Order: sequence, then C-alpha cells, then structure tokens
Amino acid sequence: MWSRVKKLFTIKTKFEAFLVIYGLAVGATERGVHYLQQYPGWGGWLLFAVCPIAVFMAGGRILDSIDYERERQRQGALTPRP
Repeated sequence: MWSRVKKLFTIKTKFEAFLVIYGLAVGATERGVHYLQQYPGWGGWLLFAVCPIAVFMAGGRILDSIDYERERQRQGALTPRP
C-alpha cells in the first residue's frame, strides 16, 4: 500500500517537474509580495528577489535529477520502476 502512495509523490516526467516548479514559483512570488508589504523599501525588494532565486535553484536540481535517473535507467544500472 505504501508503494502506491509513494508513486503518487514521485516526479517521473519533465512535464510533472515543470508543474511542481510552477507551483513553487507561484508560492515564492506570493511570499515575496508579503515581504514587500511587511518590509517596505530596499529590504522588502531584496527579500522578494531571493524568493524566486531559491525556486531557480530547486527547479534546476529537480530537472537534473530527472535527466540523471533517466540516464541511469538507460544504461541498465537501475531497474525501471513498475
């Protein structure tokens, strides 16, 4: 049963990865807007700019991990998931 639940939260394709990255970006931008309201001026803008940078780093890692796992499956080092 736990394997079925685990399969729901596994990112298998780049399309799914882009959907996750989009969701992260929307949440980060929303958080950045709250920072602008709480900290007017340069501090708020700096915190607003840092939020999407974290999404860029996480998104790159997600996309790289999909490519890496696909390459390992192609080489036969990893058994394909059922």
